[in-house]
Amino acid sequence: MIKVGIIGSTGYAGSELVRILLAHKEVEIAWFGSRSYIDKKYSSVYQNFFQLIDAKCMDDNMEELAKQVDVIFTATPQGFCASLINEDILSKTKIIDLSADFRIKDVKVYEEWYKIEHKSPQYIEEAVYGLCEINREDVKKARLVANPGCYTTCSILTCYPLVKEGLIDPDTIIIDAKSGTSGAGRGAKVDNLFCEVNENMKAYGVATHRHTPEIEEQLGYACGKQLKLNFTPHLVPMNRGILATAYASLKEEVTYEQVKAVYDKYYDNEKFVRVLDKDVCPQTKWVEGSNFVDVNFKIDPRTNRIIMMGAIDNLVKGAAGQAVQNMNLMFGFKESEGLELVPMFP
Repeated sequence: MIKVGIIGSTGYAGSELVRILLAHKEVEIAWFGSRSYIDKKYSSVYQNFFQLIDAKCMDDNMEELAKQVDVIFTATPQGFCASLINEDILSKTKIIDLSADFRIKDVKVYEEWYKIEHKSPQYIEEAVYGLCEINREDVKKARLVANPGCYTTCSILTCYPLVKEGLIDPDTIIIDAKSGTSGAGRGAKVDNLFCEVNENMKAYGVATHRHTPEIEEQLGYACGKQLKLNFTPHLVPMNRGILATAYASLKEEVTYEQVKAVYDKYYDNEKFVRVLDKDVCPQTKWVEGSNFVDVNFKIDPRTNRIIMMGAIDNLVKGAAGQAVQNMNLMFGFKESEGLELVPMFP
């Protein structure tokens, strides 16, 4: 049994961490951190935890928290974790950061896209990018994990096998992605009001979305060179889910069986990546509430391009579930502990 603390426990990703960890047999939640709700009962913020959690929300004192727990989850805005982390804290506890503070290895790229100064660049190189299916062995040895973004998790895992095996030209990749409104967080914003979102669909962050360099960096590692791609996110009127559809030019003529064999090579033994049957397209409703990533592809011989598709729950595999998967690896637990969640429907 280990003790965990969550800073940012009253955001959507933070509350999803609480939901998952309550059912984790190796974990005790010792700290429900929330700057906005200090001394309020956690179950008064999220009534679904009534009679399940009696604890009150505490502050975000990472120095004190590090003395009490084995791992800290920071489900906080960009810049927060980097502003507090130090060697004393890392000598006492492990950290899984759900923000972008340590995902991008080039500090100048981070500062350019996020428009803030990085407060602890000395830890960027050490931080492990926590995409378990790709960096599993490095995660096991880490004391600081950068939990990937939701759009990036879906986009990278959808494209990774074909980029890694060189079947596609990586500089031709175009990613069109759609997300439910929970991806924007719990803060009140006019753009996320019901009347703004309902019966509407829109692109945003066109050519400027902050997940772009993260996707480029990780797929660049896969193909062994820097690449540039187009990534366009869209907001859709649903609570949860991400659907990514990626397009790329094939380097040579391939059959369905050849491409399927490539996906199977990387994902046959992955519990949480499901390569669907031929001609079955991923749908967000079939992964909702789960840690699964559903992927598939379609070859278009007319244009010599391939369409790659992926679907995840942005709050589970795109945030909290992936963070717990990383924690399991870091502490030697069964990787799927607490995460064997059957997708919810309807």
